[in-house]
Amino acid sequence: MSIVTFSLNPTIDMSSEAELVRPTHKIRTANESYDPGGGGVNVARVVHELGGQARVICPAGGFTGLLLDQMLGAMGIERTIVPIAGLTRIGVTVFERSSGHEFRFIPGGPQLSPAELDACLAAVRDATFDYFIASGSIANGAPPDILARVGKIVAEKGAKFILDSSGPGLGITLDQGSVYLVKPSFGELEALAGRRLDDESARDAALDIIERGHAEIVTVTMGAAGALAVSKDTVLRMWSPKIRSRSAVGAGDSFLAAMTLALSQGRALEDALIFAIAAGAATVLTAGTQLCHKNDVGRIYDDLCRARSGDAVAI
Repeated sequence: MSIVTFSLNPTIDMSSEAELVRPTHKIRTANESYDPGGGGVNVARVVHELGGQARVICPAGGFTGLLLDQMLGAMGIERTIVPIAGLTRIGVTVFERSSGHEFRFIPGGPQLSPAELDACLAAVRDATFDYFIASGSIANGAPPDILARVGKIVAEKGAKFILDSSGPGLGITLDQGSVYLVKPSFGELEALAGRRLDDESARDAALDIIERGHAEIVTVTMGAAGALAVSKDTVLRMWSPKIRSRSAVGAGDSFLAAMTLALSQGRALEDALIFAIAAGAATVLTAGTQLCHKNDVGRIYDDLCRARSGDAVAI
């Protein structure tokens, strides 16, 4: 089964460490690293790391866009780059050693013109896929329903549409069409529901999305508290393993990549959820903007499988 990911606002992620972050002073950093990033880019990277194949479609421009293309090529990631006039954004993550806090600076990204957005949609129409993942923020200049338009193209192709966005990219897309799987965070699910949630009400909110015909599967990521996966006849709740966190950057993208890869391989929803939690946890083990390593995912997955009795309940 072929997987294509879509990142409308990709980034180059720079991460580093500093002893202390404070205003005015020059902050000397160490251990700098650079990675291609943005939701769909990260998802493609993790699918590739876990032994699958995924092509990413994304706009990129300027010398930073060229660098993004080169970095993806060096990783062996298949890609369709839509040229744009603006510069691809650069995100900065700094780990403060003295406190253990992580500071993340995320620019808004370039303004895309109507012609550039049309070119992105044309790239989706031209692509061949069985699973299509739209992940990440909406680019400046894009209409609020841009991902709903993407979803309609995916539906016309008879493929499965997977959504991971926030704000209008999440709410409007669900309202205007049906997706195969949607992955809100717990906070994003609260925003959709318009109220504070606990475990029980989160399950009800996820079921409501399904009952209204907006999605077949809803997975809700809850950070260290694990995740929830809901379909028409199944509710699965599983906790994350207790591990020492180095960075949470990309954990949700890793979760989604592993979930999609497992489902595309015909694995049951419960097994896909375990695999997804393992990938998210493995990413938390890595520093900065690194993502999960296949060996770590396999090890954590095996541990979760051995300990899963009573952790996941099907109804």
